[in-house]
This record gives sequence, structure tokens and C-alpha cells, in this order.
Amino acid sequence: MPTHEVIVPLNARHAPRDALARPMRDLRISVMDRCNFRCPYCMPRETFHDQYRFLGSQERLSFEEIVRLARLFVQLGVRKLRLTGGEPLLRANLPELIGDLSAIPGVEDVALTTNGVLLARYAAELRAAGLKRVTVSLDSLDPEVFKRMSGGLGGVAEVLEGIEAARRAELTPLKVNAVVQRGINDHTALELVERFRGTGVVVRFIEYMDVGNRNHWQPELVVPSKELAARIGARWPLAPLQPGYRGEVAARYAFADGQGEVGFISSVSQPFCGDCSRARLSSDGMLYTCLFGTHGTSLRDALRGGANDDALLELVRSVWLRRSDRYSELRAQLRASTHEERKVEMFYIGG
Repeated sequence: MPTHEVIVPLNARHAPRDALARPMRDLRISVMDRCNFRCPYCMPRETFHDQYRFLGSQERLSFEEIVRLARLFVQLGVRKLRLTGGEPLLRANLPELIGDLSAIPGVEDVALTTNGVLLARYAAELRAAGLKRVTVSLDSLDPEVFKRMSGGLGGVAEVLEGIEAARRAELTPLKVNAVVQRGINDHTALELVERFRGTGVVVRFIEYMDVGNRNHWQPELVVPSKELAARIGARWPLAPLQPGYRGEVAARYAFADGQGEVGFISSVSQPFCGDCSRARLSSDGMLYTCLFGTHGTSLRDALRGGANDDALLELVRSVWLRRSDRYSELRAQLRASTHEERKVEMFYIGG
């Protein structure tokens, strides 16, 4: 792999702030647009069927291209990298990429989000390559509810096996994310909490969001985090915890009996746009500045067009300086607009 310039100390020029004075600290890298699930809130089967055209291998960024871009993002202030999909473990030789990303000076954390079905196979190898922690999506322990929410693919036992393998590999703190929908899986939330309390695994509940355009989002299906926290707290008393860092998306609560903690991600009922420091890179090299973004900037075209590092740095920097996204805070008026633009799909840029 070609060598690149040594990382220089950050200064005001290198660490841009957007139009709302937010720095760029996190980069989410989608390495694969394909997935082995068909979750209705992300990739509903009626749209993402067997004939759906996903990206070809040459359309996706190569590992070399990803690493080169990651180095540049670090120069602009990024300290945390998270690999997403689709399902990232479908990308061949992923540990090699993790090893290269982990070796970049200035990177403090490399994490992975996965549905967990393939995790048991790869957990030890991922840890050896430099992966620090993993988040597993698991919406319910009930087999029938799980089947409905995964599009009929995968199984609870496989995901639990993957979580256990990640725990043995010390990919910690290990988190389990559950997207909660009223009348679909909200009645199984306490079962998830009970299963992982006292194990060191942190369960986080995510409000059902209107990401993309194909998940048939209905606000009445959202279970506000306050409501869910009250249900959980009635059984296991909770005490609020201070954020671990500025921009932390989950509100965290400790169990009063010392058996760990639970988290709530409340993009709908309690938007946290003001502290958002996340940039997102799709698997074909489009840079997005919001999960609900409508437009991206192609870094792949610049890369493959021969742009040098200085030109790429200036491109990314200029995108971030213009950033003013705060969709969750403006959701109601934007959705009411007769000119609402189509949003990028979650599978394409990760959650």
C-alpha cells in the first residue's frame, strides 16, 4: 500500500467546524451495501428483493481507498471510526481493513455495527486485527417477533452465539441495539433487558426513525424513550448517568442494584442534532453529513480522478464547513413540506 504524509498536529485549519460550530469527530464507514437481513425499517423485502441491483465490487471503495480517506479525515479531527453496512461482515477480508485503520496515527477507536449472524465466525479474528468494540442489532429475543423484524432471515440463537463470541474476544464495551416499534416488539423490551442485565452487555433502545423513504414510517409507531424508560424503571429502578463524552447519542441510566446500565437513543422525541459530530461515508464513496441527508458528495470520483491529498482534504473540509443539518430538530416542518426531498437509505450509509 502506498505511504502517505505523516499526520501533522491539528490546528484551526485542519479541524473545521460546521455552520453550527460542530466539530467532526466520528466517521462512519459503510463497507457493504448488501445485507443478509431484510428488516422492514431498513430494507423491506418488497423493495429489496432478489432482483434488486446492489453495487458491483468495482463500484465500492477498495480497502486502499478507504484507508487513504480515513487518514485524511483524521487530519480534519476525526478520532473514532465505525464500520457499518448493510452488513459489514459480508465484506471479504474485513479484518485486513480493520488492521490498517487501527494503525492510523490519531485513531483512538475502531468499532463495528453488525446484525451478529456472522459474528461468531469472525469475532476472534476481528479482535486480533485491532477492532476494539462491537454493537449488535437485536430487536427481540422472541423468535417470531425476531423473524418478523429481520424479514424472515437469521435466527435469535445465531445472534446470541455471536454476542457470546464477541464477549469472549473482549470486544467491549459490547452493546445491543434494538429498534422499538409500538405493537410490534415493544412488548418484548423488558425481556431483552432481563437477558443482559449483569452480563456487561449494554442494551440500548432506539426510537423508530424515518430514515430513508421506503420503511413506511408512521409516528404513531414510535415508542418515546421516556415511556420505555418508565416501564423498565418500574421493574428495575434506574438512575441517570452523565454522558461519557460530548455528542454521545444515548442517554444512559444505571440500574440502582449495580447490574449494569441501559441506554436510549431518542432521535424523534429528544433530538440531539446540536452535538452531532458524525460524518458518513457510503460504500461507493459518497460523503454525507447527516443520517437523514438528501445529497452527498462523491469522494470516489475525486479519488479516481487523480486528486492529491491536499485537494481531497479541501473537498472534505469545504463540505463540513457548509454543513447545517439538523433534520431531527426540524422533522415536523420538513415532513410537512410539499417539496420534501428524498432521503438517503439507511442500508446505504449505515445507522
